[in-house]
Amino acid sequence: MRAAAAALFLTACSTSAQQARRPAQSDVVAMVGTSAITLAEVDDKALEQPATRGQKLSLALYDARRNALEDIIASRLFDAAAKGEGLDRSALIEKEITSKVKPVTEADIASWYEANKNRVQGAALDQVRSAIRSYLTQERMQAIRAQYLEGLKRTTPVRVMLEPPRQHVEAANRPAKGSASAPIEIVEFSDFQCPFCLRAYPTVQQVLNTYGDRVRLVYRHYPLSFHPNARPAAEAAACAEEQGKFWQYHDRLFENQTKLSEADLKQHAAELGLNTAQFNACVDGHKPKAQVDADLRAGEEAGVDGTPAFFINGRMVSGAQPFDLFKKVIDEELELKKR
Repeated sequence: MRAAAAALFLTACSTSAQQARRPAQSDVVAMVGTSAITLAEVDDKALEQPATRGQKLSLALYDARRNALEDIIASRLFDAAAKGEGLDRSALIEKEITSKVKPVTEADIASWYEANKNRVQGAALDQVRSAIRSYLTQERMQAIRAQYLEGLKRTTPVRVMLEPPRQHVEAANRPAKGSASAPIEIVEFSDFQCPFCLRAYPTVQQVLNTYGDRVRLVYRHYPLSFHPNARPAAEAAACAEEQGKFWQYHDRLFENQTKLSEADLKQHAAELGLNTAQFNACVDGHKPKAQVDADLRAGEEAGVDGTPAFFINGRMVSGAQPFDLFKKVIDEELELKKR
């Protein structure tokens, strides 16, 4: 199952966070009703979890702590609910979660397989049937669990005070969508030839459509050295920016990722109505080289080691993650703005 899951959930092309103060082990990081949870209790659980390869230690530690904290919060809420109903926790979970999970059918498996063939890397349905069944069952169980937990949180107040690490990343006057005063700023480091960046492309559009003027998206170039067409495409996009058509050109490249040769890049510009003489001179002279180099340095300093990489108000989200993860971080940031 673990090997199959790894095949299903690859998310990125591979290549100093700061906090206001160092938290003490005695710090209270959450309250469940009147019951306090300390950082020491969270770390007892969090530090048993392995760090993600390539992830900064500060972010890996925060993720482990946050996951452990969420588990502890859930356990306390479940225990309180079970006590209120005169049950033990396992009986409560069976009643409220496990018993409500609909069985995964063969039709469900076949439908998921057809819609996600790229995620199984060419494996036949028979090879991944068991993994898909387990994944879909777990997904349904998690959805019911999350819904039940939200109901418990509406009756027992939960406040989380654990602060995430943030990395200061400049917008650097790069192409942007949205107001500079938006409460959420997303700085994206991307590569036009990266398949995972292509996978993230519709997710980014979904974020923009969902949050509207509450989000500002800034694009910075991070062409990976083993993608031969990525650097020329980045420079070409910067040449399109010179004529005020960066986003049109950006969309064109991601929608035609197999057409990134020099001739293709110039053809895209012509079809988008750019001044071709100006564009071609910009591309041929590598005019934006310094700009792309600066973006690469900024990404490296921020801890980017693969694409795509996003910084949501300084919080790093690495890889082609699902919309729900972006939503979780953005909603948390919007909630913080209200405090």
